[in-house]
Amino acid sequence: MLDENRKHYDALETRSADARAADQLAQLNAQLASNGMAAVASLDELAGLPVLRKSELVARQAEHPPFGGLPVRNLAHVFQSPGPIYEPGGVSHDWWRMGRFLHAVGIGPGDVVQNCFGYHLTPAGMIFESGARAVGAAVLPAGVGQTELQVRAAKDVGCTAYAGTPDYLKVILDKADEMGVELAFARAAVGGGALFPSLRTEYADRGIACLQCYATADLGNIAYESEAMEGMIVDEGVIVEIVRPGTGDPVAEGEVGEVVVTTLNPDYPLIRFATGDLSAVLPGQSPCGRTNLRIKGWMGRADQTTKIKGMFVRPEQVAEFVGRHAGVGRARVIATREGEMDVMTVRVEAEGGDVAVLAESVAAVMKLKGRVEIVAPGSLPNDGLVIDDQRKYE
Repeated sequence: MLDENRKHYDALETRSADARAADQLAQLNAQLASNGMAAVASLDELAGLPVLRKSELVARQAEHPPFGGLPVRNLAHVFQSPGPIYEPGGVSHDWWRMGRFLHAVGIGPGDVVQNCFGYHLTPAGMIFESGARAVGAAVLPAGVGQTELQVRAAKDVGCTAYAGTPDYLKVILDKADEMGVELAFARAAVGGGALFPSLRTEYADRGIACLQCYATADLGNIAYESEAMEGMIVDEGVIVEIVRPGTGDPVAEGEVGEVVVTTLNPDYPLIRFATGDLSAVLPGQSPCGRTNLRIKGWMGRADQTTKIKGMFVRPEQVAEFVGRHAGVGRARVIATREGEMDVMTVRVEAEGGDVAVLAESVAAVMKLKGRVEIVAPGSLPNDGLVIDDQRKYE
């Protein structure tokens, strides 16, 4: 267990909301200046700036390789993710801010971390290795695969902690059982996939405390679990917004939307970068004493682009349709099949309205005719979906 005096990684985790906002505003304006953008007077004004989507970043990088003309500094590594998207990497202390998460897991000096994230082209392996160095732990750079060798190395080296995807630890443990080898894992720091409650329980039954983080190749650590395991606490080095998919407009607290992140890393100043992931803000603060915003974690993908009757329907079009009608709160496109034909139904939250007028607007914006159903405000599910494809493909 961590010494109580070192329960938190640093004083930033327990500062007041006002102190955090003032510090982040100063850092944000420095990031805006480096991007040639005007300063803002408050963090609320961030919502008025354009969103940077991955598709746009790919196009910018193709035009201005390798980083799309963004003001990258202190470059030490170049990584490649699917797209392709090229990400810079640095070697300064805790460059991806993963140390904060590993500290929350309880990893520190004396631990040996078996790092099973990939080291080839993508940055995940380096992200977690950098974090391990930040908390004073040693690293076995195991990478992915060769499970029997992983078991042997974990035993011989005396690895005490695992870093990798949630399910691969079970593969290693099962292989160790098969080989009759007892491993010393006591903690696991996982990401890059869903940590199902049954899997966490199985690890706990084996004496392994397992916590998860939410991180991306572009942004590093975004949010992480603490021992409280009540949502994910937003990292101190980013500003997180939850917006309506297809827009840059923040949603109400608790409503599911797309995660948009502004990083405060001066070496790679991404402003309002759309992750394409869905989440929601949790009210209140974590019982662990960390005071930053909490989110529910990964809740699906925001890019719900769907082909109906041979035409693509995109979240941006749904947002445009809603924006045309003052009385409409939310809308959801539902794709179904009747016989061998695609059917598009648009459910609209409103107190009332003219179905024929709304149907005309749907056809104009989405280039498809569809049925319109008016439903009571608040009746659409709070799951972040604006396009729901209910067709069966099996």
